Amino acid sequence: MKPVFSSVKAITFTTLTIVALTLAPMLATAQPPGPGPGPGPGTGRSSFTMDPRAQDRTYHFADTNEDLHYCVFASSKIKTDKPAPMIIALHGFGAGPQIMCNKTAVDLAEEGGYVLAAPMGYNVSGWYGSPVISMKRPGAPEDPNAIPPEKLQVYSENDVMNVLAMMRKEFKVDDHRIYLTGHSMGGAGTYYLGAKHADIWAAIAPVAPAAFLMMDGRAEPLKKLKAAGVPVMVVHGDIDEVVPVATSHTWVASMDELGVEHEYVELKGITHGPVITASQQSIYAFFAKHTKKSAAK
Repeated sequence: MKPVFSSVKAITFTTLTIVALTLAPMLATAQPPGPGPGPGPGTGRSSFTMDPRAQDRTYHFADTNEDLHYCVFASSKIKTDKPAPMIIALHGFGAGPQIMCNKTAVDLAEEGGYVLAAPMGYNVSGWYGSPVISMKRPGAPEDPNAIPPEKLQVYSENDVMNVLAMMRKEFKVDDHRIYLTGHSMGGAGTYYLGAKHADIWAAIAPVAPAAFLMMDGRAEPLKKLKAAGVPVMVVHGDIDEVVPVATSHTWVASMDELGVEHEYVELKGITHGPVITASQQSIYAFFAKHTKKSAAK
């Protein structure tokens, strides 16, 4: 499948909206299937299955009076008397948090002594506070039960921040070594939450980020990341059939222009789904190099 577009620089907001609507079904089908609303061991694909060392948990989400799933793994190297680094990982559209607790991620978290936590983001299409790409087609009937995008953004962001707060309460977390990463929809959320809460993160790593509706305003979050001294690693597969690699080229070019500390990794022969695990080694190595000089409590 050819990329939807090969150049992003001249695309207007209206065009991006059309592109987003075109890609929405592709985003859903490109993610390895999630476990659904109830507890389950993983995603149904061996390379993306939740590792048995991780825990599939729920907590009560007061905003909507619901119980939401999240995934947690804590390395055996964590000591009660020593602060541990932590990674918040955001899943892609249509997947679920368990996908981010796959064997590759858990192996690296174990080796590095991390707490790894993956929130739901309220639901599998929450977008984590970033602009919501709707699945609704023009002319399709309205869903009376659909959550308005502005509420969905708030719920999705609040869920992430709730899980972060719970982890900081449960574990002795190193406030200078809290990291954020995410795939596809989660990559867009990584840009958004990375910038909005830039005082928290020691580094962020969007992977194949589907940040189409943030394109025109990308300078704003990048300036916030620069001001807070948050380094960025962007990882993208060079034959991504869902989120064209040109999107990351454009974001990275803006980082060059604005002087944002960053690294870019383009993985040859990697498509949209497999980049989830293929990116992990680079991301964990990147995070290990960065500690925040001052941290929010």
